[in-house]
Amino acid sequence: MDYIIYFAITIGILVFIHEFGHFAAAKLCGMRADVFAIGFGRRLFGWNKKTGFTLGELPKDFDGEGHTDYRLSMLPLGGYVKIAGMVDESFDTKFANKEPQPYEFRSKSYLQKVFVITAGVLMNLLLAVFVFWGSNFFKGKPVTETTTVGYVQKNSLADSVGFKSGDKILTVNGANVNSWEDLRSELYVNTLGENLNIVVDRTGNREAIHIDRNRIPDLEKKGEFLNPQGVKVFVREVSPGSPAENAGIKSGDVILSIGGIDLASYEQLTKVVSSNPGKELTIKIRREKDTIQTAAIPGSDGIIGVNVGEMYEGIVNYKTYGFFESFYMAGTDIANLTSLTFSVAKKVIVGEVEFGKAFGGPVRIAQLAAKTADVGIESFLYFLAVLSLSLALINIMPFPVLDGGHLLVITLETIFRREIPVKIKIAIQNTGMVILLLLMAFIIYNDILSL
Repeated sequence: MDYIIYFAITIGILVFIHEFGHFAAAKLCGMRADVFAIGFGRRLFGWNKKTGFTLGELPKDFDGEGHTDYRLSMLPLGGYVKIAGMVDESFDTKFANKEPQPYEFRSKSYLQKVFVITAGVLMNLLLAVFVFWGSNFFKGKPVTETTTVGYVQKNSLADSVGFKSGDKILTVNGANVNSWEDLRSELYVNTLGENLNIVVDRTGNREAIHIDRNRIPDLEKKGEFLNPQGVKVFVREVSPGSPAENAGIKSGDVILSIGGIDLASYEQLTKVVSSNPGKELTIKIRREKDTIQTAAIPGSDGIIGVNVGEMYEGIVNYKTYGFFESFYMAGTDIANLTSLTFSVAKKVIVGEVEFGKAFGGPVRIAQLAAKTADVGIESFLYFLAVLSLSLALINIMPFPVLDGGHLLVITLETIFRREIPVKIKIAIQNTGMVILLLLMAFIIYNDILSL
């Protein structure tokens, strides 16, 4: 239910922002907007000044006389604004055999048409700019001041590719890394589709580590395989009646050591506990400012009854920016994400990256929306901004049904000074819709496979 709710909230916000751009631009240019729809297909319910609130479809011969019908439709994977005198997702062609009216899209100038067509994309960009500006101005960018690897468990993936606890990572494929954020970007984003050549400082000596790309886990699905030095293990929950509860361990406690072994990873805790069933283990915990020592005896199943997580306790600085500088940084963020999007798309086309790892659909969006919302409103807003930017980039593509497709059509009509026949426009729209639905089905299929 969390996935469904957050997916609905995310898509609802993005679609409303996008379609409101088209709607407001159309009104400013003196065009009639007959329908403002969230979703596609059958009308579930809606409101207009002529009929008020009604359930179901309106009569086929309904004429709003310039009043917009605001509606919610059955398929919640988008939305549209039906602008009078325009061939769009509604496939309405009743106007084709009539003289152009002053309030119709087709009777307006090229610049007005461009403004209306691109207004949705502009609104999505504005949303991204606003969120990125707010993030830079109010919070700043986190800088985790370390590139030193923490605990590396024996026989783990990190161990098998050559990492050791205490390695300080200097470069990834020739790029210097000065913070853990730099490292994450180089490992999972900037080098996507490439093998990795990593240089580390190991006890004063430089060592080279080569890793085949297929050995790097998918960040979202499997989690990171490296943790920074400074990670501590904390208790999320304690099972009632468990050895941990009997030992006085509480939610929020930080487990410093167990069985005389200092902890820097939950894997260490799991290994020590599971290998000592029935044996008393001394446990040192930190509770707020106090350090407490206790003991617990793992059950015969090798557990003590705690749900644990990891948190970083090293130095994290936030680099903040001024009011106007934050706008510049927001522009930089958008430029970097745009460049990354096209770079990843290129790698997908040439076969360097799997399609399913680069693109996600409704299921992936629902997962990420729920995860970011659980972290906090800031993370959710940042995710929303990234998604809004992605929606803008996709929509401006010169593909039928999308805004970029409409823009290409009106540009061609202006160049050749004649309108493309309505039948051809409908055929283009139908073809684009079929291709788009097939692509969406493929993306959803990939989403389900990745669960």
